[in-house]
Amino acid sequence: MKNFYGYTIEELKKYLVEIGQKPYNADQLFKWVYEQKVFDFNKMTNISKVLKVELEANMSINDLEIHTVQESTDGTIKYLFKLYDGSLIETVVMSNDYGKSICITSQVGCNMGCSFCASGLLKKKRDLEIFELVSQITTAENHLQSKISNVVVMGIGEPFDNYDNVIDFIKVINYKHGLQIGARHISVSTSGIVPRIYDYANEEIKTNLAISLHAPNDRLRTKIMKINKSYPLNDVINASKDYFSKTKRRITFEYILLKGVNDEIKHANELSDLIRGINAYVNIIPYNPVSEFDYKKTDERRASIFYSQLIKRGINATLRREQGSDIDAACGQLRYKNEKS
Repeated sequence: MKNFYGYTIEELKKYLVEIGQKPYNADQLFKWVYEQKVFDFNKMTNISKVLKVELEANMSINDLEIHTVQESTDGTIKYLFKLYDGSLIETVVMSNDYGKSICITSQVGCNMGCSFCASGLLKKKRDLEIFELVSQITTAENHLQSKISNVVVMGIGEPFDNYDNVIDFIKVINYKHGLQIGARHISVSTSGIVPRIYDYANEEIKTNLAISLHAPNDRLRTKIMKINKSYPLNDVINASKDYFSKTKRRITFEYILLKGVNDEIKHANELSDLIRGINAYVNIIPYNPVSEFDYKKTDERRASIFYSQLIKRGINATLRREQGSDIDAACGQLRYKNEKS
């Protein structure tokens, strides 16, 4: 049985035509489910009885099963969701002045093999389907009884390794009768799959792109991110320039500070030289330690010096506020604890 959340508006129209119904019913259904939060086809008053019977027999509207919820003192909430096949994934909701942001998982496990990341402790089992991506938002909204205003696809997995489903997911949540989340409030983060960056630049969507650098040179980046062997920094930078030239959208370069590894002034200087001339900013991220790895968190003073050096050299940067440090904050940490036990 297909889950309603797995349909884009165009796919739903196609399905309706195939079963002898009118394509305009698709917008009616989207409004009932996403706008009015009606999840029983029989309660949709402007839908024909014939169509209701068809939908009841062949389609469900189901949220994900909540396995575990952790709540931080700062309001950050981490969900461990159980999927239909028993797999576990993580989703995080963060409260900010501008609303609630959600960090979406795109795969069950991850094969990118970044040496500091808990997501890769359990290898990829499969891609998430469209309805499993959408349902992370709907389940969180229904549980919190609150609207999600910002979406980041940055949880477990590599979004561009599940490219087609992620693109369709964006279409659903951005649609005027879907979850109605504006394109400028949707960000996709990649570790640097260069061909997909070029593809993403050609998509007719105006979302935000974030690229994980975490090192200012190939030697260091290859050491901590094995993807750099396939797509070295020069290729990533060229793809970034192409993305901006086509979309005119500013890029975010993510940079996790690892104590004694990539957090010195010389690294800030290298980084500023690397990205100079690109319309971008650097999101400096505090590291959430993972017991299985030896990496340590850079202290606040050193992080501030790194940030100040980028600013001094004319690079736009932000030093991200630490959130959820009193729970299993590192991406993949909660899932790993439950899967291995």
